[in-house]
Amino acid sequence: MLDYRLSDETEALRTTVREFAREVIAPQIGEYYERDEFPTHIVRQMGELGLFGLPFPEEYGGAGGTYFDLCVALEELARIDSSMAITVEAGVSLGAMPIYRFGTEEQKQQWLPRLCTGELLGAFGLTEAGGGSDAGATRTTARLEDGHWVINGSKAFITNSGTDITGLVTVTAVTGTRPDGGKEISAIIVPSGTPGFTVGKRYSKVGWNASDTRELAFDDCRVPQEFLVGERGRGYAQFLSILDEGRIAISALSVGLAQGCVDESVKYAAEREAFGQAIGKNQAVQFMIADMEVRASTARLAYYRAAEKMLRGEPFKREASIAKLYSSEVAMDNARYATQVHGGYGFMNEFPVGRFYRDAKILEIGEGTSEVQRMLIARDLGVG
Repeated sequence: MLDYRLSDETEALRTTVREFAREVIAPQIGEYYERDEFPTHIVRQMGELGLFGLPFPEEYGGAGGTYFDLCVALEELARIDSSMAITVEAGVSLGAMPIYRFGTEEQKQQWLPRLCTGELLGAFGLTEAGGGSDAGATRTTARLEDGHWVINGSKAFITNSGTDITGLVTVTAVTGTRPDGGKEISAIIVPSGTPGFTVGKRYSKVGWNASDTRELAFDDCRVPQEFLVGERGRGYAQFLSILDEGRIAISALSVGLAQGCVDESVKYAAEREAFGQAIGKNQAVQFMIADMEVRASTARLAYYRAAEKMLRGEPFKREASIAKLYSSEVAMDNARYATQVHGGYGFMNEFPVGRFYRDAKILEIGEGTSEVQRMLIARDLGVG
């Protein structure tokens, strides 16, 4: 029989992260969100808590846990705030994981200990202004010259790329032409502060306002040849495998937001009175909240299932896409319902559901749009 009860260790992690999110993040994140400011000191505290090192071995400064542990932590963070949840998700899944999965031992020893403790943040530069979901349309180039990669081009919408503690960005670039005439795409580490590497201003975003997202530019940016991550010409394929894992993490984050909508709606429905009674006495409100809980609970099972298959070493691409597609749309639905439960107050940024509503939409876009997920699911089923 299937048993989705958490181990004692993972349950203890959930409790710890939940308390941290409620006691440390919740009281102050709204101010950072409205100021469009990155809260470095909160991120450092998350590092001290070990969140950035959850799925990595202790030999590299990690906690020796699993990717599922990371997902559980992301869910709890997102129940309170998605900006801090995506900062951890991107720092682990996109910043550190490519180096752990594909980097040399020297690269791992150089970068992972500081990435695992949150002393440094890592980022991954894949998306370009004209690319989006078509990551194979990469136009950024890198040529070998005197033992160095010379990089030219730009990247868009890159999370964690310009904070005070950002240490590196791993970028994809065209490094040649494949035998079939296609682009040879490789991944290369570019440390922050490298001459020729320019980090743009923070985007003015609809949501995730306390996270860091920027455009990057490379103008004859030179890094040593040894900063290649994995095999030359395998950068795109490497990232696709990282993206499959990342979809489970984004699903967990989406479930957290969806559950946070339930939490806030239950609390508000008990406190808010209209026509002489709490609005939670009204069946219409009860049904909205019940439907929200059904969606959140079902989405949680979807990411649990995907994580289970991944940890068993079984193919999990379809399950990851199902989880990401369903949970991101659930997050959007629950945010809409929670705003409705709150009435006019739901449209005020001082209430958490106002942030939830603004944060939810990007979940249907980032790390593979809903349309891309449907395409991948259909393709895996042999359709088309």
